[in-house]
Amino acid sequence: MPLQEYNKESHLNFDDLAGKTAVITGGGGVLCRSFAEAFLAVGTSVALLDIDGEKVAAAAAELGSDAIGVECDVLSPGSLEAALQTVHDRLGPVDILVNGAGGNVPAATTELEQLVNPAELEKSFYGLDVKAFERAFDLNFIGTVLASQKLTVDMHERRQGVIINISSMNAFKPLTRIPAYSAAKASVSNFTEWLAVHLAPVGIRVNAIAPGFFLTEQLRFLAFDEQGNLTPRYEKVIGKTAMGRLGDPDELQGTLLFLASRLSSFITGVVVPVDGGFNASSGV
Repeated sequence: MPLQEYNKESHLNFDDLAGKTAVITGGGGVLCRSFAEAFLAVGTSVALLDIDGEKVAAAAAELGSDAIGVECDVLSPGSLEAALQTVHDRLGPVDILVNGAGGNVPAATTELEQLVNPAELEKSFYGLDVKAFERAFDLNFIGTVLASQKLTVDMHERRQGVIINISSMNAFKPLTRIPAYSAAKASVSNFTEWLAVHLAPVGIRVNAIAPGFFLTEQLRFLAFDEQGNLTPRYEKVIGKTAMGRLGDPDELQGTLLFLASRLSSFITGVVVPVDGGFNASSGV
């Protein structure tokens, strides 16, 4: 007998997500707010977790009564445990975890794309602050590990659940200047595969989404100059993206709901690129 039998009564919709509870870390960000909107649209209650308590409380209030905002530091086991208790008290057991907390740290970014002149070592990899590198790596990777460990106890006890990690196209092809972020996202992708195998016998599926370039608050600042024109760096990005544009955050919603629902019941341990053809394009 297989460990988990296929439910032949399932239908081609997201009805199975109605009445469930999803926890989204990094809930104050643009992408994670879009994730919350998608879940709410199909009847899933949402807990937005973020280190900025005021920001996430305001976001939850705007989303409606089926959303709550919880202040939480994903790098603190105690904070995660307290957040889980709040979710239990207000929404019930956790069915879905989206590990959305992350982002780059400016001090972990090199000024140069490539080291050409040895006289400019301080602007290169050699000038990086290792503590800043650690902060970027920990936020994106260790935050995913700890949240997965502390927020999914309901799942293994009930022998069902879904974890969706947020990787990045940087995990496939690292961009210049951001080595810590790229390394962390590559670790998230590898960890997704490892955890999927580890948790499969208790009915928990683990997958990841690897976004390409989406127009978030952070990217808007990096991609456009004061006149609203693309910077030279992001002209390269658009040139390398087959669809010739940045993505809209809502264009991640379909992949999210698919991976969370029974429509993907035989899918675990995969990383799904949503990148407008960036990974497929050679640029020639």
